[in-house]
Amino acid sequence: MTETTPAAGHPAPLVDRSAKPRSVSRLIFLALVMIGASVVFFLFKDKLNNDVMLGILGVLAVVGIFFLVSTVIGFVTIMPKTVTDPLARAFIDTHPEGTLVTDNKDRVIYANHAYGKLTGSSSAADVQSIEAILSRHRESAEAVYRLTNAMRDGREGQEEFRMSQPLGETSEGGGSAHWYRLRGRPVTGVDGAGQLMAWQLSDISHERTEQEMVFKELQNAINYLDHAPVGFFSAGRDGDIVYLNATLADWLGIDFTAFSPGKLMLRDLVAGSGMALVESVQAEPGLNRTAQLDLDLLKSNGQSFPVRLVHRVSATRDGSPGESRTIVISREDGGSGVQDAARAEMRFTRFFNNTPMAIASVDGQGKILRTNGPFLQMFNGLVTRDDMERGTLFETVLRAEDRKLFQQALVEAADKQGAIVPIDSCRADNEERHFRFYVNAVIEHTEEAPEETAIIYAVETTEQKALEAQMAQTQKMNAVGTLAGGIAHDFNNVLTAILLSADHLLMSLRPSDSSFADLIEIKRNANRAAVLVRQLLAFSRKQTMRPTVLSMTDVIGDLRMLVDRLTGTNVKLELEFGRDLWPVKTDLGQFEQVLINLAVNARDAMPEGGTITVRTRNVEAEEVERLNHRGMEVGEYVLIEIRDEGTGISPEVMQKIFEPFFTTKDVGKGTGLGLSMVYGIIKQSGGYIYPDSELGKGTTFRIYLPRHVEDEAEKAAAAAEAAATLEAARNGTVEPVKSTSGPEDLTGGSSVVLLVEDEEAVRRGGKRMLEARGYEVHEAGTGVEALEVLQELEGRVDIVVSDVVMPEMDGPTLLTELRKDYPDMKFIFVSGYAEDAFARNLPADAKFGFLAKPFSLKQLATAVREMLDE
Repeated sequence: MTETTPAAGHPAPLVDRSAKPRSVSRLIFLALVMIGASVVFFLFKDKLNNDVMLGILGVLAVVGIFFLVSTVIGFVTIMPKTVTDPLARAFIDTHPEGTLVTDNKDRVIYANHAYGKLTGSSSAADVQSIEAILSRHRESAEAVYRLTNAMRDGREGQEEFRMSQPLGETSEGGGSAHWYRLRGRPVTGVDGAGQLMAWQLSDISHERTEQEMVFKELQNAINYLDHAPVGFFSAGRDGDIVYLNATLADWLGIDFTAFSPGKLMLRDLVAGSGMALVESVQAEPGLNRTAQLDLDLLKSNGQSFPVRLVHRVSATRDGSPGESRTIVISREDGGSGVQDAARAEMRFTRFFNNTPMAIASVDGQGKILRTNGPFLQMFNGLVTRDDMERGTLFETVLRAEDRKLFQQALVEAADKQGAIVPIDSCRADNEERHFRFYVNAVIEHTEEAPEETAIIYAVETTEQKALEAQMAQTQKMNAVGTLAGGIAHDFNNVLTAILLSADHLLMSLRPSDSSFADLIEIKRNANRAAVLVRQLLAFSRKQTMRPTVLSMTDVIGDLRMLVDRLTGTNVKLELEFGRDLWPVKTDLGQFEQVLINLAVNARDAMPEGGTITVRTRNVEAEEVERLNHRGMEVGEYVLIEIRDEGTGISPEVMQKIFEPFFTTKDVGKGTGLGLSMVYGIIKQSGGYIYPDSELGKGTTFRIYLPRHVEDEAEKAAAAAEAAATLEAARNGTVEPVKSTSGPEDLTGGSSVVLLVEDEEAVRRGGKRMLEARGYEVHEAGTGVEALEVLQELEGRVDIVVSDVVMPEMDGPTLLTELRKDYPDMKFIFVSGYAEDAFARNLPADAKFGFLAKPFSLKQLATAVREMLDE
């Protein structure tokens, strides 16, 4: 060990083994060389030539002289110089933290004076390593262990620990607790020393004491703030509550221990429209602004809590909202005198700000003097608190054409008129939002507002206007549907008579007869007229439907080739099917007509070509609620969307597109019943259709069909049918199929038919046709007459064929009365309306057949024969 002499002004380190003299080995080597040379000369002196000896000695003499001269002038040094930076050594020797360097065997290489002072070592013999000193103390052993492992892995680290007594104390009872900070890092690259460990130990008790004092002061400040007699909260830029005191939490019933910053929003605390008042307080860029607000906060149980806020907001230099600080003063406590007046004022202010009606007061020129929260909320973007301070006119919220009415109402208010006509108007920036403004004159002026002329109450009527328009449209569509249904019913009777008469004549003619072709043309045109009648019935939602459970993916996929042919070569059809589409229940044939009609209309809207896109997907109930389509019930639907890139539909035409006989096509190119039929089919299927169009960009029809969920009865029926099919396949049995292709299958034999029809032409034609098939036919014009005929025949009737709509007694009533005396008699209804249009008036277990008008002779004979054979 060597102790270096301290430099002037700082103490020497206790241990410093970093400078190792390496000149001894060099001197020994030099001595050995000289001794060896002497031995060589002594042993071989007789064998060497004197001249050689003298030459060698001369060379050695020259080398020696050169070495001595070089040593004197400093060209060659015998003792190696210690390479040491005096500034670095002075820094580490005088460092206030104890510094220790050990090798990988925990031997002390270097220890400065501060280390000895911290550990109580006064001489080099007393110096111990960090591990030797701290490992024996429970408080520091774990810290040393972690640091040692980290340094051996080539990592540095830091630990802080508390000792029950200072490291320099030797007695167990003396001293007081101290805090220490220990740092360690590995040191490599020292010549011949391998990896070293550098330790720094410092006493941080004073630092910890200061931290504890600051923490206690902060705790005291927070405690004072938490239990202050007023509430306080702080909100971030986005309105998230970052702090609230215990007083406010207690008032609002918030669990203060469970509160965490950012979980609660300011809008969650403010009741009613008070948030509009809070948001109206805006600061100028880089400045703060403070406002006093009277409103209600919300307790956790939903109750209102009246308060007065001293609300201070800030703004950043770019003008964006900053943080806010708010003092909350409770106004629930009662009082007397001045307190009663303040309490009454507070009650009025609460009512003023929490009413669902927007209120504003104006002066004689129409300048806004004061508003409540709902007013600022309702006309957000048109009026702000800063605007009111600058004297904004109330008419800025009205559309231009209604401002004269407001000026007239203001004149009447200044004249103290009592009955001022309300003003119906829209927002100045949004024609779709409707309002009704009630203007009331101010009779008695107050000291606070001596210039008040009128108080204006505004109620939003957007929903009411929409409902009125929807109701008017619904009533119009229902009226037109009723008219269309009545016309269709009468036309069906006429067409039925025409078709039956044509069939009767065709039975008596041969194809070679001259009138045969004319009769075929009559029948063809009658069938065309029947198609128009069915479209009218579809619009009135009274057409015959046979709903089945369908997959829209299969339906649309099967129609692709047909739609491709209908749309032509210059129109491209794209299909986008949603995954796992839910089933729907509708009439397959009718829905195919819907898709074909919409595709043809899309084609006609793109005379120069384009793309028709058909998309399908499931729509959850939550999405339906968000869509908020007017009149649409919340539920699960399958969406079918048909979009084109055509000319679009103007708003004026859009209001009429579903009306019967309304068309924008040229004469002879459309009946105006296509979209009416689409509307009726979708409605009768329980769905909804919503068009959306923009001129020049195209039109989209969105069809929502309700998701079909099988009930237990349907599941049982399907299972029974599958079981029966499986059993038949196992037994090899085949159910016989009845053929109706030949006239012999439709003969009546000895069967008796009672034909009930109020339309004489239909009744006469039907009787003649059935008699031609071999039936015995009795006829009746009304339900009452049919009962009389049955009584005369003493019930000897095999089947009753009856119209539905008849005077005196309709078909359903006839069936009900007939079942009382003849419960097993077979019955067929004949009607141009849908089966469910009258079936709802019958008992659930009523059994009957159904034949839709208009019908042909073969259809009538087939229906009667099949009912008799059941």
